[in-house]
Amino acid sequence: MRQFRVPPQLLIGFVLGLVVVVFARSCGDGPAGPDGAAAAAPSAADGKARTTRSGSAPAQVPALWPAPRGVRRDAGSVQIGRSVAVRADAGTDAATLDVVTRALRAGGADEIRLGDAPKSGELLVTVASGGTSAALAPLRAAPPTGLAAGGYVLAVGTDQGQPRAVLAGVDPDGAFHAAQTLAQLVRPVGSRAARTALPAVRIRDWPATAARGIVEGFYGTPWSPRERLEQLDFAARWKLDTYMYSPKDDPYLRGRWREPYPEPRLAELRALAARAATDHISFVYALSPGPSICYSSASDTAALVRKFRQLWDGAGVRAFAVPLDDIEIDHWNCARDAAVYGSGRGAVGRAQADLLNKVQREFLDTRGGAAPLITVPTEYDGARASAYKTALAGRLDRDVRVMWTGPLVVSPALRTEQTREAGRLYGHPLLVWDNYPVNDYTADHLLLGPYTGREDSLPGAVAGLLANPMNQAAASDPALFSMAAYAWNPTAYRPAAALDAGLSALAGGDRRALTALRAFADVNRASRLNTAQAPQLATLTAAYWRGGAQAERALRERLTVLAGVPDTVPAPLRASAAPWLAATRDWARAALAALDLRDGKGTRAGVRSLRTAARSHTITDWQGRTRAVEVGAGVLDTFVARALG
Repeated sequence: MRQFRVPPQLLIGFVLGLVVVVFARSCGDGPAGPDGAAAAAPSAADGKARTTRSGSAPAQVPALWPAPRGVRRDAGSVQIGRSVAVRADAGTDAATLDVVTRALRAGGADEIRLGDAPKSGELLVTVASGGTSAALAPLRAAPPTGLAAGGYVLAVGTDQGQPRAVLAGVDPDGAFHAAQTLAQLVRPVGSRAARTALPAVRIRDWPATAARGIVEGFYGTPWSPRERLEQLDFAARWKLDTYMYSPKDDPYLRGRWREPYPEPRLAELRALAARAATDHISFVYALSPGPSICYSSASDTAALVRKFRQLWDGAGVRAFAVPLDDIEIDHWNCARDAAVYGSGRGAVGRAQADLLNKVQREFLDTRGGAAPLITVPTEYDGARASAYKTALAGRLDRDVRVMWTGPLVVSPALRTEQTREAGRLYGHPLLVWDNYPVNDYTADHLLLGPYTGREDSLPGAVAGLLANPMNQAAASDPALFSMAAYAWNPTAYRPAAALDAGLSALAGGDRRALTALRAFADVNRASRLNTAQAPQLATLTAAYWRGGAQAERALRERLTVLAGVPDTVPAPLRASAAPWLAATRDWARAALAALDLRDGKGTRAGVRSLRTAARSHTITDWQGRTRAVEVGAGVLDTFVARALG
């Protein structure tokens, strides 16, 4: 792929002019709406793009995820055409251009010329990474200080009758986000078919908080290297920008934290850091020395810095964290700490601050391109003052960021005022470590409900928001999708719609798979955030008990779908959620047999046998305990029990 670089001064002038012209020639307002009919294919005679005038069924703006801050629909559409010219400035990286070119090829472009001038009638796509206020000024709708980092403008229209698309990011991350939005204009979320036309539209967009992402911080079996790479790509697609590597079961993070990584393990981290950089994601390596560190030991501090240096030099990591969570706070790991710091929780706060300050000042501050250090304090929840929090806040370097889980370890709700109070207590920029959809504490359940219970103003009050996922990577995707939608634009966030879009994305345009996913998510919904279990199925069973042939038919249809989920959900979920899929199948079979029993068919023994099979599916939690998986608890089992009498 040839990459052409033009002088920045020329490109900035070109972009400003093109954005102004595209914006000036557009008209009408309208929010992003449902997917519309695909536009006609480009002419095979000349392969050039065509502009569809209003009144000739222009392409509609599909639902975009996360929802952009501003979408203005204009008249007409722009055909992608068989050949497209693409221009990019010097700040636009290969990953952004790759997203753009993949989208254009999906939309029917056979020839994509990078850096060339467009032919008459040919679509020109211009990508700019911004970085100057002058590049944003013509957009007018931007905040007084310009778009937030990661923000972008995407405009599609015509310039003197010629089809044009402009992707202007306030920075390289913004250009990458614009490219992801372009990809959705070509292939809407949940659609198998790509469009061959772009709607004339103006989008102005930016995130509500700077850090949005995933913290792999659960107990139990860590994700595989392949799952992590897939999750990085998933995060990039939905505009998440942070991935904290902190699996509790990586021995080199906790129990063997002083030891360097052997080369094979280091190579895995190197691959993760490289993929994260490609995906415009900050890869944060989190070392947890708390269970055994001696805070006053120079050799322990040196071992920690030496470990970080290995990751810096050998894996390209540029962001680090020192979590000090889930450790014993009421006694020291070495006698010297008691002599140096004294006793009590305030002493622990001072000792931890000294350790963290040395890492920040002696390691990170001496390296260009290093992100500020992140820590998870030992008292990481609640919004009440304590001797520990006061000591830590008063002594900790001002650049260090502090993570907080909310009023509880797993917080059903998060209010903005609680977050602000916690920020005042810790005295440092606050990152929310949100323990949803993590299920290590309730390992017999999958948590497939939407991200909910957080106030709209919360993201704007914190430095970032990271979600802790489940051990089951693919099963985490719907909830993480909804979290990404919330963290980017909380005022437009609708939990049910976001969850359904996440399920649609997972289904990838397979309608049968989507039907199965919706039914499966319903019976695996309940959590501390979503208290209602299987609300759709519960409604169907309640209607059945009230009577009527139509109610029985609707219930049978849903149970039949549930009985087939192991074979109909997407392949990644089949491996990730196998015990729950099997239990769902068997509970649905038991419920169908119970329906037959009430119709005078089958036997009670047959229903009981199926119920026993449904209860036989187990998992082993991170503490080594065998637990029967739960599916639709209180709905499926209650229905079968009532039918048996």
